Amino acid sequence: MAVVNPFITQGYLSPRYFCDRVEETKYLTDLVINGNNVALISPRRLGKTGLICHCFEQQRIKDNYHTFIVDIYATKNLQELVFYLGKSILGTLKPQGRKVWERFVNALSSLRSSISFDINGMPEWGLSVGDVKVPQTTLEEIFMYLEQADKPCIVAIDEFQVIADYPEKNTEAILRTHIQRCKNTRFIYAGSQRHMMAEMFVSPSRPFYQSTSMMSLAPINIDHYIEFAQGLFREYGKDIEQETIIEVYQRYEGVTWYVQTILNTLFAITEPGGKCLTELIETAIQQVITQQSFTYSALLYQLPSKQKEVLIAICKEGKATNITARPFLQHYHLTASTVQGAVKGLLEKDFITQDLGTYSVYDKFFAMWLMQQ
Repeated sequence: MAVVNPFITQGYLSPRYFCDRVEETKYLTDLVINGNNVALISPRRLGKTGLICHCFEQQRIKDNYHTFIVDIYATKNLQELVFYLGKSILGTLKPQGRKVWERFVNALSSLRSSISFDINGMPEWGLSVGDVKVPQTTLEEIFMYLEQADKPCIVAIDEFQVIADYPEKNTEAILRTHIQRCKNTRFIYAGSQRHMMAEMFVSPSRPFYQSTSMMSLAPINIDHYIEFAQGLFREYGKDIEQETIIEVYQRYEGVTWYVQTILNTLFAITEPGGKCLTELIETAIQQVITQQSFTYSALLYQLPSKQKEVLIAICKEGKATNITARPFLQHYHLTASTVQGAVKGLLEKDFITQDLGTYSVYDKFFAMWLMQQ
């Protein structure tokens, strides 16, 4: 596959386009190979999923394990979790040959009549969520497959903390019961809500208490990012000032997705043989914001007026604390009840994020767009 722009902003391509994380990769790889389940915690967009993909590309894992990644961020209940887990496993096994995927299909007795086959005899996950009529039964079948698979398995569940909000309040207990019986499978629970993940794995009253090794991610070291970015620019016949990379890194606090997005745009607007200077950063940022302007307008339009007022207030603060205290309320002409109600809705919709009592707009580009309105 020809790569026109080496600064990847979606998914994982190959180790060549993956920046650093050498120590984290070795640590995570060592943990799962040595029989540990892992809770991997960091803010969103810092690169958890990329790290897991990179870990799965290591020869020690790639040659000896079946690896599966399922993103459950958008799921609302156990039925949807089971649906996407099954879909992810089948999608991963299909390219590996009939003997491999057939073992999984045969294990799914509750869904076998719903799985179709194309003209080449390949299975298709042509199901809807509603086809998973008895989620606990299908889940048991999936775990039965994992234990009987021809190779050990590693299952990574992204945004794991959402299961705490499922209407089935025993979801954690159900999963824990299955997982603790597993001898052939290790699990990586990736989550971005630190307080929720910590409560799930550290609280003695929760099913997953003391069942995993804990791991957190920090931003990639700036020196490694400088070396990575300059190396890719030069490899593609371009150059970039060290100061430019430092400015981008510092402006977005080293959060991987934002740094990659701006570097992607800077690379695109730098002429072949040219050098990317610091002055181009504002142009790149405005280009990104302009591309998203229609989406941001639609998002803002859909918000109730009170949520919109509180969102803008938090945006203007940058990092807002004590949002129900008098100074904040008076400054933005709000009431405590308005703020409390609006914040609940904004958190549920992922417009804002909260960490240890500090609130900020989740999407930094959206925050910049808001400030320009």
